[in-house]
Amino acid sequence: MSNMKHSEWWKDSVVYQIYPQSFQDSNGDGIGDLQGIISRLPYLEKLGVDVLWLNPIYKSPLVDNGYDIADYYDIDSRYGTLDDFKELLEQVHKHHMRLIMDLVVNHTSDQNYWFQESKKSKNNDYSDFYIWKDPKSDGSAPNNWGSTFTDSAWEYVPERNQYYLHLFAKEQPDLNWENPEVRKSIYKMMRYWFDLGIDGFRMDVISLLSKLQDFPNAPDDLPLHKNYYYGSSNGPREHEFLQEMYQEVFSKYDVMTVGEAANTNSDQAILYTDPQRNELNMLFQFDHMHLDYGKYGKFSDVRFKLSDLRRVMTDWQDKLVDGWNSLYWSNHDQPRPVTRFGNEKKYRVQSAKMLGTLLHMMKGTPYIYQGEELGLTNVNFESLDDYQDIETKKIIAEMREAGERKEYIEKVCYLKSRDNARTPFPWNNQKNNGFTTGIPWLNVPNYNPVTNALDAIEDKDSVLHYYQNLISLRKKYQVVVDGSYSNFNSDDSDVYGYTRANATEQLVVICSFSNEKVNYEIPSDLQGGELILSNYDRVNLHLGNKIVLRPYEAAVYYRRSK
Repeated sequence: MSNMKHSEWWKDSVVYQIYPQSFQDSNGDGIGDLQGIISRLPYLEKLGVDVLWLNPIYKSPLVDNGYDIADYYDIDSRYGTLDDFKELLEQVHKHHMRLIMDLVVNHTSDQNYWFQESKKSKNNDYSDFYIWKDPKSDGSAPNNWGSTFTDSAWEYVPERNQYYLHLFAKEQPDLNWENPEVRKSIYKMMRYWFDLGIDGFRMDVISLLSKLQDFPNAPDDLPLHKNYYYGSSNGPREHEFLQEMYQEVFSKYDVMTVGEAANTNSDQAILYTDPQRNELNMLFQFDHMHLDYGKYGKFSDVRFKLSDLRRVMTDWQDKLVDGWNSLYWSNHDQPRPVTRFGNEKKYRVQSAKMLGTLLHMMKGTPYIYQGEELGLTNVNFESLDDYQDIETKKIIAEMREAGERKEYIEKVCYLKSRDNARTPFPWNNQKNNGFTTGIPWLNVPNYNPVTNALDAIEDKDSVLHYYQNLISLRKKYQVVVDGSYSNFNSDDSDVYGYTRANATEQLVVICSFSNEKVNYEIPSDLQGGELILSNYDRVNLHLGNKIVLRPYEAAVYYRRSK
């Protein structure tokens, strides 16, 4: 296939993220599967989304829920077979949607054939597929890097008398991207999936591929579990590798690519996303996810400040004028946005709709994580022992060791554990909320979600129906896709207002983050628009010089440019 013209269909798409384990179980084993997803495609088509992104479904021991891949060419039997996958792909396309998969190529599982061979000796076909280093003279690890899930990023293997690098769990050895054979093998695998007909990849921790080859010690003041960023994020050959990947793979297919780019700021993001550079279409960034961090990082009870959120969102909107933004509030690694950024109790529905409005009217491709369209909240696990997530278990142990109060540990896990987003999807009010006839893989005692899909479908005022409206506005008004972004009233501590404008149209988007009523001044040059969306009933349908906003109110006004 020759280099083809890319149509940029992803710019006017909305992506829906499916966490396969928790979406729909079809065979009663308590684990969501591919046939379960197939059975729910009508729901997704009716929601109006354009692209489905699946978390990893490859063969895996599931040490890190599938981000440890044992076989890149096979589907994990818990989810089904390759034939099930082909059927899913065909059905997704029949339902007028596209499908993107997760690409995990910074590391593999230690059960992967490549690693099983690599660890046997220093001279076999795979010996250089991973990052092996000799011990220091005292036998200790090559440097002081910690990993996300362990205190050292190095694991010793007696057969080779060497350590291998793992930036995540010890069962997730890092691939050696310096080796051209590794890169060739990966590109071949990527082409295999594209030739099957998938429509793109979400690329796990893609900013970590290139490591500093002298593997320097990280400064002592960096947090242990992330200090590897010092030698491995946005490394010296990162862009060279991605440009090679583009030439070898992406240039030959009409697909979308989104890279998860840990420790990457908006200036660095321009390099990844500028279309002239032929790397990626867009990135997942984390600046807005870091606004409520505390001394244990993500696991904190700090509340974000609106001024910080607006500054970060505006920075990314302003900087990526030539590139493209991906827009998200949550995913499989983050808690529920209503709990985190809204009001999960009194104004759950209003704040869920407001957050959706703020995000979906921005420039970029919006991502909906399963359940977000229902306004789901975080989950009360009865006991700390009920958490299954590897990251949460590690932090519980760390906090106990530090002598933190049980109440504090329970609170921060409630606020931030990844398991909040991984609970089974509530389809109805039957047993296990219609997710499974068996025992759910993530069993939450007394799990009683605030709503379910069936009730939401029947309730015309539900978050679900509002999300359908948000998605349809993107199709109706070109300005939502191509308009430039401008923030106004940038010092307001309760309300986030911005405009989108192209040559012929303008949107004024106003979102309150307050639990109280707020008077909001409208600049004179923005007045006169007509209301096209609000999460409350509004009597006055035209925008005057002042608007009284109710708690968590969102309003979008439209006008033709003069």
